Amino acid sequence: MKITSAEFVMSNSDVAKCPKNFIPEYAFIGRSNVGKSSLINMLTNRKSLAKTSGRPGKTQLINHFIINNSWYLVDLPGYGYARVSKSSKKTFQKFITNYFEQRKQLVSGFVLVDIRHQPQHIDLEFMQYLGENGIPFGIIFTKADKLKPNAITRHVDEYCKVLLETWEKLPPYFITSSTKKIGQEEVLNFIEATNEEIEELRNQ
Repeated sequence: MKITSAEFVMSNSDVAKCPKNFIPEYAFIGRSNVGKSSLINMLTNRKSLAKTSGRPGKTQLINHFIINNSWYLVDLPGYGYARVSKSSKKTFQKFITNYFEQRKQLVSGFVLVDIRHQPQHIDLEFMQYLGENGIPFGIIFTKADKLKPNAITRHVDEYCKVLLETWEKLPPYFITSSTKKIGQEEVLNFIEATNEEIEELRNQ
C-alpha cells in the first residue's frame, strides 16, 4: 500500500463522538514509552502526523487520522508509565475499553511491544483482555534497530513461546523499526489485504 494522504480528523475521549461513517479502523496501542507516535509517522511517511514526545504518556485522547480517504488509523493513549494521576489513568483506561468493546468500525487493534525486553505482564494482560473479548489484534514489535538479527529472533521466539502457553494460535505479528523503516511494507500490506477482504464481503 502506498500512502497518498494522511490527515488528522478529530480527538476525543467519548466513543460516541468518534466518526459516524463506517470506514475500517485500525487502532494502535501500547505501553506509553513504546514508540507509538514514531511508528505511526513512519507508517504514514509523515514527520509529525502523530506528536512525539520525550515524556511518556503524551497521547491522552482517541485520535482519528484518515488514510488515503479509505481507512482510519486510530492513535490510542498508552498504558503503563504515563505521568498522570491515578484518577486520570482510570479515565483513560475506561475510554480505551469502551472504544474496543463498542466501536463497530474497528477491524483490528495493534498492540505495540518493545522488542528489546522480555515479555511484560502489562502487555500480556492487555492481549488477554482483547482475546477474552473477541477483539482481533496483531502485535507490532518496535525498535528492532536496537538489536542484532539473532537477538531479534530470540526475543520474538521467546514472546511466541509465552503466548502459546495460553493461546491456541498466535496473532499476526510484525517486526518494525521507525528509524530504519523496517516493517512498514508488511504492516501496510496487512491492512490493505484486510480492507480488500472487507470490500469483497460487502459486495457479496
